[in-house]
Amino acid sequence: MGVFLIWYSLSKLTTSDIQSIKTSFRTANYWWVLVSLAFGALSHLSRAYRWQFLLEPLGYKPKLANSIMAVLIAYLLNLVIPRSGEVARAASIKKYENIPFKKAFGTIVAERVADVIMLFSIIGIAFFLQTELITSYLFKDGDTSSLYSKIIILGVFPILGFLAFRMLKKSKNVVIVKIVSFINDLLDGVKSIYKMKKKWQFIFHTIFIWVMYVLMFYAVTFALPETTNLPFAAIIVGFVVGGLSMALTNGGLGTYPVFVASALILYNVDDNPARAFGWIMWTAQTIMVIVFGGLSFLLLPIYNKSEK
Repeated sequence: MGVFLIWYSLSKLTTSDIQSIKTSFRTANYWWVLVSLAFGALSHLSRAYRWQFLLEPLGYKPKLANSIMAVLIAYLLNLVIPRSGEVARAASIKKYENIPFKKAFGTIVAERVADVIMLFSIIGIAFFLQTELITSYLFKDGDTSSLYSKIIILGVFPILGFLAFRMLKKSKNVVIVKIVSFINDLLDGVKSIYKMKKKWQFIFHTIFIWVMYVLMFYAVTFALPETTNLPFAAIIVGFVVGGLSMALTNGGLGTYPVFVASALILYNVDDNPARAFGWIMWTAQTIMVIVFGGLSFLLLPIYNKSEK
């Protein structure tokens, strides 16, 4: 799907559009892109360190190097198969730190809960700052019924899931007992967020990670003269739109540049510089994930072999 979207978006460009985007790429100040990548690296390190706080209440204290490389491998694999990275991350820490897969995966789920709260908080800030602009962008035809129906469905499914789980717990079927045991282990991982001794450190790193994400986006705005003077509201809206596009394709392939460009155009950035910004931002992030994730994939077994 991502490849098709890239082809489709490029097919709509004229020769002069493509030349203009190439010029923006050629004249961009890549020092600011490097600053952006530094913020991204700090967010990854912070995420790996934060994971320690969730594993500690379960009685596990993995080496920080293993946590970092497991996190980076997860980012890499998510580019290939959505959400496969979380499975690989739990599997890696199980293999090299002997932490049960189900409990490790449960802590990753707990992390995701914290991250979703942060994402919704930033979306809330974006709506507060630019309510009319975002509403007109999302509902160009004025129809909000589809959104409301989705909200209702999202609210009903967790309730039905909870009731089904309560019923399954009473079953004595061998397969169902194993499923219930697996779910309980996952819940233990999620509950670790309440049991941890270092709650405030966890909260600090959660906020820090997302501040780094926003700064990654902000730093790249200085790479192009057309985006240098964007207001704070534009930064937040562009970041939110780009973040949401990541859920549509692997790593935002084909969607991130288009969505970010469409957001910046709302703030009177010309079409082609806006497209160039989206592509520079996405390309830099993707290269960082591939390089760091690839190195971690190679170094993780070597590091643990040398430790033994």
